[in-house]
Amino acid sequence: MVRRKYILTILTLAIIMLLGMNAQASSGATNEQVVEKAKEFVGVPYRFGGNTPSGFDCSGFIVYVFDQFGIELPRTSAGQFEYGTSVEKSDLQPGDLVFFKNTYKAGISHAGIYVGNNKFISATSSSGVQIVSLSNTYWGPRYAGAKRLSSVTYAGFTDLAADHDAYTAIMTLYKDNIISGFSNNEFKPEDPVTRGQAAAILNRVLGLKATNLNSFKDVNANTNFAKDIAAIKSTGIISGFPDGTFRPNENLTRAQMAVIIDRAFEIESNKVSKASISFNDVGANYWAYNSIIKLSSIDKTSLFTGSKFRANDKATRADFSAAIYSVKY
Repeated sequence: MVRRKYILTILTLAIIMLLGMNAQASSGATNEQVVEKAKEFVGVPYRFGGNTPSGFDCSGFIVYVFDQFGIELPRTSAGQFEYGTSVEKSDLQPGDLVFFKNTYKAGISHAGIYVGNNKFISATSSSGVQIVSLSNTYWGPRYAGAKRLSSVTYAGFTDLAADHDAYTAIMTLYKDNIISGFSNNEFKPEDPVTRGQAAAILNRVLGLKATNLNSFKDVNANTNFAKDIAAIKSTGIISGFPDGTFRPNENLTRAQMAVIIDRAFEIESNKVSKASISFNDVGANYWAYNSIIKLSSIDKTSLFTGSKFRANDKATRADFSAAIYSVKY
């Protein structure tokens, strides 16, 4: 009898441990999953104290959405404001919690979920669950801060806001393993791109093979991106300098970037008439004019449109990502 009780106890403990493991495995979510789940409830009516799809108040809505992923949060917006890590407004990522003060009472009194493009979703007493701008005339002046939850996995980069012009381009290339970020989960979109980095990114798309790793006197087999530089050299996409160097750590200008992208992909600008594109700072006699116009004609990000191209500015990591995205996708 004692032995039977002992066996039952062991089995019970094993089941509890297994259930605990399964619960832990099923909890958590990506920020994109959180946003998509929240959007499913657009139009659900407001109900004070409501925390089900038949009716939500603001904090009840957030509790319900995150509960779908096994993430528990306090019931009130003031309590939720005490959770997570503070995030600057300029660094908001989809899935972050955003908070507002002095609405129907003093202090933190409303909360929502940031969805990107300067918008958030929340349960409002006037219109139920809806998506509105953070710059809304009502919500803008009442914005109080934002929090990021450690239990949510962020598919993006901490320094890349969803409303950045190159966000879709960067995230698409990242998911396709064409570009990568840094160890601290940053992308550094405004950092300049180097000639070596450009060669590496291009070769991840083109898949060229190197034959001679000692193709330049300042690039040996141990140099970063040596294989990519050698492979790209064989095509003439990025050439070296008269002194036999490649200068892998030298920055590219936006004009040089346009020419390189044009050489690599032979851009056909048949979708937009060249006559409809002009820049105040780039004339028809400019050495990179044709490539600049062709890149601008296929731009899918708005980084290469406007009255100025800024041809002599350093090409940023965001610029280069946008150029690759525009020509490849």
